[in-house]
Amino acid sequence: MELLFLIGRIIVGVYYLFNAANHLIMGTEQLTQYAQYKGVPAPRWAVILSGLLLLIGGLSLLLGVYPGIGVLSLVLFFLPVTFKMHNFWAVQDQQQRMIEMVNFTKNLALMGSGLMFLLIERWPFSLIPQLWP
Repeated sequence: MELLFLIGRIIVGVYYLFNAANHLIMGTEQLTQYAQYKGVPAPRWAVILSGLLLLIGGLSLLLGVYPGIGVLSLVLFFLPVTFKMHNFWAVQDQQQRMIEMVNFTKNLALMGSGLMFLLIERWPFSLIPQLWP
């Protein structure tokens, strides 16, 4: 079971790190334009900050170091992004509304799974297993 937990941690950590790279390196301009379209104040800084939160969360989960801080980073990412960027209830176009609803519910599920990580007291194969939160 510990090996399965490690495999899951790797998958989830890499997912968040890929998205961090998208925010910070590969897709910064596109995401900035989308954030500006959605009315986010200081959109470029918001994209960079959200990328840093994803980076912290992804590294924390991948390495098993300070998972409480990693989950907090992800929650700080998900709360504003989910409700501001994926506000499907305000979208008129039905196809776009469905896309936003999928992203909204996906983000809620990812945030919920992150919160569940907080109940795991011992993270097998952690880089520094004795550190908590």
